[in-house]
Amino acid sequence: MARSAAFVLKVAVAVIAAGLVLPAPAAFAQGTERRMQGLALSNDEPIQIESDELKIDEGTSKATFTGNVKVVQGDTLLQAGRMVVNYDGDGGSVSSGSAQIREIELYDKVFIQADTQTATADTGNFNMLNEVLVLSGEKVVLTDAENVFIGCKLTVSMKDGQAKLDSCGGRVMIQLDPKSRPQP
Repeated sequence: MARSAAFVLKVAVAVIAAGLVLPAPAAFAQGTERRMQGLALSNDEPIQIESDELKIDEGTSKATFTGNVKVVQGDTLLQAGRMVVNYDGDGGSVSSGSAQIREIELYDKVFIQADTQTATADTGNFNMLNEVLVLSGEKVVLTDAENVFIGCKLTVSMKDGQAKLDSCGGRVMIQLDPKSRPQP
């Protein structure tokens, strides 16, 4: 099924944002795994992408956005130093939105914000074929209001809703604010 570049970028942003609701059962652990539920994707809002430069290489089927990359859709914001969109070169065009995207790579300090949730990482990768998002770096920080989750690698599987925050040799740190719980 062919997906437009705009839809795929929305999916990537929505997946990243969905990864921010990662609740955890313990304050300190070697790794935290949790089922992600309710990933609601909307295909009816426009996506605006800004960068200092865009290079489309039809020979390698890559579109590279460099310098202050900013992707906005609704209340979701994604920023990075560089974003590479890898697509199938079999007739689709990334400039017209008709290319089938295989993978989106994010580099140079990734920042995602959606409503009260934010995530920061050094790099990000969204594999469209496997439907897996990975945010990684020396310190991956997820916040939801006053709740904070820190590790070095966040993996979210769109197929089954699983999310895992790894410590990469250290420990996962979680700080939960009791005031952030829903009140009866």
